[in-house]
Amino acid sequence: MALLETVKFNLQRSVSLYDALMALLPESALAERLPAARSNSIGQQLWCVVGARESYARAIAAGEWKGFSCSVTKEQCLIKVALTRALALSGTTLVQVVSAAGTFTNTQNQLILDVLEHEAAHQGQLIRFLYALNLPIPDAWKSRYALD
Repeated sequence: MALLETVKFNLQRSVSLYDALMALLPESALAERLPAARSNSIGQQLWCVVGARESYARAIAAGEWKGFSCSVTKEQCLIKVALTRALALSGTTLVQVVSAAGTFTNTQNQLILDVLEHEAAHQGQLIRFLYALNLPIPDAWKSRYALD
């Protein structure tokens, strides 16, 4: 498999992992924070994923960083349907932007790798939340990260 095809596959897999998480996560969990440690909420973690996807998609399309912004509001971080919709839309848009181009500049390649890294970093953080808060872990996450 060519590198670009591998990147597209990994990006789509990441989007699917977040979709699986949202399908299983109860809405009440979006406000949860890690106990006994400084943390933001699960909803805020997911807000950052949406904002990064939106921001990186714009940057990749433009060929340069255009700043961070997120379409999800502070209030929507606590509303499962709104957050699920934003994650799905931002994921689809990001995959489409990466799929639309034939070749990328070095800057665009770096932006694509950066967003994949960002996705994985939040997945690792969210795994800690799921374990610490005794929340259900999607089978796709168990399989991808060899979780029990």
